Amino acid sequence: QVQLVESGGGLVQPGGSLRLSCAVTGSSSDIHDIQTVTWYRQAPGKQREFVALISREGGTMYADSVKDRFSISGDNAAATVYLQMNTLKPEDTAVYYCNADAHPRHYWGQGTQVTVSS
Repeated sequence: QVQLVESGGGLVQPGGSLRLSCAVTGSSSDIHDIQTVTWYRQAPGKQREFVALISREGGTMYADSVKDRFSISGDNAAATVYLQMNTLKPEDTAVYYCNADAHPRHYWGQGTQVTVSS
């Protein structure tokens, strides 16, 4: 089994920055099976949406709404995936979740709240 724990959320003013972390724990073999780690977010009253992903090979993809503002990276030694969020906007307010794809298994974290408000 793999467990994901997100952290780093909080309240920030528009234009500010936050860095979210997704710590991955589990057996070496289970972690080795992870193909991608993806950040999603869900705002109140809205569906969960894709934000960014990083593959085991280091490839990345971003939603158009966050491209050029957010950056996803991974630290294999720390088994942690980061989401650096810059130039935050009120519309970025949401609960942010990380997901690990170890097909056919998927694992989810509990989420971390990000609120962008003055």
